[in-house]
Amino acid sequence: MSRTGTITTPRSDTIEIEADDLPLYCPGPKAPLWSMHPRVYIEIVKRGGTASCPYCSAIYHLKDGEKPPRHTH
Repeated sequence: MSRTGTITTPRSDTIEIEADDLPLYCPGPKAPLWSMHPRVYIEIVKRGGTASCPYCSAIYHLKDGEKPPRHTH
């Protein structure tokens, strides 16, 4: 299966995400039933733009040039 938007890909592929996909969590909202596991939030920004899911080992990468939205207090 391949990934479009926020759907799960095979574990060997890197899943590119955009700033609009943050906060990042796995499995994503369009993930197929077979790939379900407890939802886990993944800190990708502090990890240099690439991180993996501790449950399924899916690798996520923040697309080049994407900047996370700034929080205002």
